[in-house]
Amino acid sequence: MTINLSPENLRLLAVLAAAIAAHYLARRALQQAAKVAAHTDNIWDDSLIEAARKPLPVLIWLTGISFALHLLHRQTGEELLEYVAPLRSIGIVLCVSWFLLKLIREVGKNVTASHAQAGQEIDRTMVDSLGKVSRIAVVVIAALAVMQTLGFSLSGLLAFGGMGGIAVGFAAKDLLSNLFGGLMIQLDRPFAINDFIRVSEQQLGGTVEYIGWRHTRLRSIDKTALYIPNSIFTTVVVENVTRMSHRRFDLTISLRYQDMDKVEAVSAAIRKLLENHPGIDHDLIVAVGLEEFAASSLDLKVMAFTQVTDFQQFRQLKQDLLLQISAILGNNGADIPFQTQTLHIVREDA
Repeated sequence: MTINLSPENLRLLAVLAAAIAAHYLARRALQQAAKVAAHTDNIWDDSLIEAARKPLPVLIWLTGISFALHLLHRQTGEELLEYVAPLRSIGIVLCVSWFLLKLIREVGKNVTASHAQAGQEIDRTMVDSLGKVSRIAVVVIAALAVMQTLGFSLSGLLAFGGMGGIAVGFAAKDLLSNLFGGLMIQLDRPFAINDFIRVSEQQLGGTVEYIGWRHTRLRSIDKTALYIPNSIFTTVVVENVTRMSHRRFDLTISLRYQDMDKVEAVSAAIRKLLENHPGIDHDLIVAVGLEEFAASSLDLKVMAFTQVTDFQQFRQLKQDLLLQISAILGNNGADIPFQTQTLHIVREDA
């Protein structure tokens, strides 16, 4: 049996051998680079290596096989092989897009992990939004490049897209309003993941678990999942409880009418308690005084602002203040009245 080692066959074998060698060298290079990157604090080298681990071998073999088929086409003149060049271009675009999408994901994951390891806070909402926008940009650019490779006119395609966009806009206005609402959330950032928010007009509230382009998911106090369309947030007032600077301690104390002479002493003692308490912000108002003469009691109004904003810590602080105020009432001989009603009966003499 004789083997025809014509120049064309030699070139074909050389291309395949080059692809095998390039695949081997690329794999070895990635392995060595991964070992070096493991000893550095730079997140970019880890992201680049992990992102290239699968797309790079595919790109090498795609290029090698396509060039081999191109040489085979020159030898045989097979018509089907005429499409090798455009298919190679499309394959390169897809491999590069694959690499970029993996790179975006790896960078976001490594940035979040590095901040968590260092004990630093990071805005996960911003990381997610930048990742989504970057992935959309990669997909759109890749789609346009593939269409141009297939022979579509980009100018005509964009013109058709403009007219089609108007029709789609009318048909999917609710979807688009939610998308724009999601974009406004990402740009204005009125809340972030793990923030506790309230939507007063809708009587909704909970901890933000997920911010998407179409809806936002909250987890209510009773652990119910709430899915809110993003368009709602563009027209309502959102109360971000997590970002409050203080909590207000607001209390009404009812005293008996026979304790009228004790009002000043009780008010002064409560005011002194608040002004000396470490949990109260003394730079803000501390108000204690007689508020009104109620139907069956003397009502004292107490108002101050605490330095703690955490709900559990505030409840503990409030309990401590209430117990000390109760002790003040007892020390001054004052008491809280029972809800009573006096009935006067007028009898007419027979």
